[in-house]
Amino acid sequence: MLEIQDTLVSLDIFTQHFCCDIPTCRGVCCVEGDAGAPLDAGEIAQIEQAVETVWDELPAKAQDVIRRQGVAYSDPSGELVTSIVDGKDCVFAAHDDDGTCYCVLDRAYRQHRIKFQKPISCHLYPIRLKNVAGRTALNYDRWDICNCARKLGKQLSLPLYQFLKEPLVRRFGQEWWDECDTAYTELKKAGYI
Repeated sequence: MLEIQDTLVSLDIFTQHFCCDIPTCRGVCCVEGDAGAPLDAGEIAQIEQAVETVWDELPAKAQDVIRRQGVAYSDPSGELVTSIVDGKDCVFAAHDDDGTCYCVLDRAYRQHRIKFQKPISCHLYPIRLKNVAGRTALNYDRWDICNCARKLGKQLSLPLYQFLKEPLVRRFGQEWWDECDTAYTELKKAGYI
């Protein structure tokens, strides 16, 4: 682990290559798993406000879940997560005509229809944040469904932290990301990468 400002950063973030390959995986990370995406408490109000705009784009089953339990629930460990449909699909997951999954929140944000992009945990994936003794730790979450992303990242020689520059800057700021970039250069010079 490296210390960058008030965070602890796993070396995997620098040494592993990654680039989402949506044409191959078809966005399966939004529909696989046993819980929704982790949420910061402050994100719930933003999501509830955005739901008004994207409501008609949500699948009917997702609308039913949101009506019954809202946009979020506490998982068995007590963590706030996005609500899910049929025990797996995020309520904000929809599918294009070719079956590729996408986030209705992210699409509406990129179309400038809402101000909230998507939960930061989704934007940062496959990095997961964890509180460790009052500090934020960044860890790489390896999941088999991302094998194609690792393969493409390796082909492109794209380190994970560089692939995730936008969400890392969104969460931690440009100065923090610049320190990550400097750490990467130093690790490379020292032969760790």
